[in-house]
Amino acid sequence: MMIIGCDFHPSFQQIAYVDQEAGEYGERRLIHRGEAATFYRSLAGKSVRIGLEATGNDRWFHKLMSELGHELLVGDASAIHASAPREQRTDKGDARQILQLLVENRFPAIWQPPVANQEQRQLLLHRCRLVRMRTRIKNQLDSMAKNEGLTGSRSWSAKRRQQIEALPLTGWYAERRKDLLALLEEMDKRISPLDKAVEAAAEQNAEAQLLMTHPGVGPVVSLA
Repeated sequence: MMIIGCDFHPSFQQIAYVDQEAGEYGERRLIHRGEAATFYRSLAGKSVRIGLEATGNDRWFHKLMSELGHELLVGDASAIHASAPREQRTDKGDARQILQLLVENRFPAIWQPPVANQEQRQLLLHRCRLVRMRTRIKNQLDSMAKNEGLTGSRSWSAKRRQQIEALPLTGWYAERRKDLLALLEEMDKRISPLDKAVEAAAEQNAEAQLLMTHPGVGPVVSLA
């Protein structure tokens, strides 16, 4: 087996590796994505285990390792650092430490969601972000209404929108209201198909269906 300790950065990775079959040890700095992809593709057909700290900007790397059939372990960063405390950290030193933990079977691997789970997470995350944007737009319209003396419930409804549209605003106040209402309509158009996708995913998930038997639990909460 070839074991690789990887200190992963957004634009490059520093690796330390040992080929247990050939008895070879080496270190390399690989630039993303071309140089790194070429290196790992050259290992196709070998038994490869790679370890790296939990980080971001690495989805492409996970996909590549899955495509090549390499075993990729993601480790708890704090546990990795605690295993070898030192005042000065270097890329080479971090890669060597990860490799040592892998070789000694002490690497603090964390759970990684399967691909299907990641896809559903992305759906829920995307919808959540858009819903938050829509809520901010509604809050701005509500604030404008209150500033004009239109008080009442903050809950959004067709009646509330009609009241806001009927306010006698002029100049940039009217322009702002028009733009916010247009943005609100656009957000509704984009969120609607996401709502349907969430409902469809929940219908196909037995655990989500079971959770939805609880009062107040819908497709979004059950999938999350």
